[in-house]
Amino acid sequence: MAFSPGLLVVAGSFAAFRLLNRGLERLVPPPPSARRNRWKWRNIWTSLAHSVLSGGGALAGFYLHPEMSKDLVGTHPPGAHSLVAVSVGYFLEDFVDMLCNQKLHQSWELLFHHSVVIICFGLAVLLHQYVGFALVALLVEINSIFLHLRQILLMANLVHTTCYRLNSLVNLGTYVVFRIATLAWMTRWLFLNRQNVPPATYAVGTVGMAIMTPMNIILFYRLLRSDFFKSRRDVRREKEE
Repeated sequence: MAFSPGLLVVAGSFAAFRLLNRGLERLVPPPPSARRNRWKWRNIWTSLAHSVLSGGGALAGFYLHPEMSKDLVGTHPPGAHSLVAVSVGYFLEDFVDMLCNQKLHQSWELLFHHSVVIICFGLAVLLHQYVGFALVALLVEINSIFLHLRQILLMANLVHTTCYRLNSLVNLGTYVVFRIATLAWMTRWLFLNRQNVPPATYAVGTVGMAIMTPMNIILFYRLLRSDFFKSRRDVRREKEE
């Protein structure tokens, strides 16, 4: 396989997000309640930056290039390919960050999630195929914006505020629309187009959806329990994690 310029974008993205992570403590100093977990504070802000970039970029991509929605396999503008490559770089950086700073029993679910995403998105970058499908997956990041804001508010000890309550409602709404519905649509697309998708690619996609769907249903249950039926012990545990 010839060298793919997309790999340069992946490497550049990894380096850029790493630098951003290192400098965020100066840009957004942690409040007293978050100072004992400084790496997590930096990690969440880095993740928020990626979610804004990738989620907004995915929406803009489908708005500016509606033809992509009709052909998720071979049709994509160069910007869409670059956006997916940037996301691979981010997920690699976040994987390394968690591996270096968090105990494995606390982070194994996210590490597993990131591994699946890196493999699926990495194939799209290398093969220049299914970039549109990967861009659909990046719509999930629109909800991630509010998931990360939720974590920031938790760490800043702003749980009992109108801002947190409003974010909780928007978070659940976008979770249903941009995460659960998006994953369901992707699963349906794979099933309907199984005759046109190579067996190996279909297997990777099916396994990816089979992993992501239950993980996201479990997370949705945890969010409901924590934000609408939570105890003080639940809030304390979340802030510590």
